[in-house]
Amino acid sequence: MIKIDRFDHIGIRITERQRALDFYALLGFEVALEVDFDAVIVLKNAQGVELNLVVNGVDTLGSKNILMDVKEKHPGITHVAFGVSDLQGCLADLKRHGIVITQGPVSFGDGHVSVFLRDPDKNTIELRSRLLAGEDQAFEGLTFYDPKA
Repeated sequence: MIKIDRFDHIGIRITERQRALDFYALLGFEVALEVDFDAVIVLKNAQGVELNLVVNGVDTLGSKNILMDVKEKHPGITHVAFGVSDLQGCLADLKRHGIVITQGPVSFGDGHVSVFLRDPDKNTIELRSRLLAGEDQAFEGLTFYDPKA
């Protein structure tokens, strides 16, 4: 068996460099390295979370995500989930920057609440936080997660 010690990073294919950099900057990511031998930009946030933006995407589906927005269910990674300590603060920041919540806030019955949003290339991002006792009352519009939504 292979022993995996930790999660290292995720690669996210994008179509427009600056548009993606601007979006991920709103989530606290900054360019750590832009390699000259490949179409990859390494981003990191203050906590050391790493994303690799792969700048060679081509939109052939009219701004649809083939894993999330078409009837057929293709195999692949459907979303990336980031843990946050202050989801209410995140919601306020997202609203201030005009970033649309595509689903949520939702609960899963396990003490977590999540919201889902899309990056400019329609990649799905989940922001997730553990609720404190009674905190579910503070989330306006909180519903139980519906996988068909």
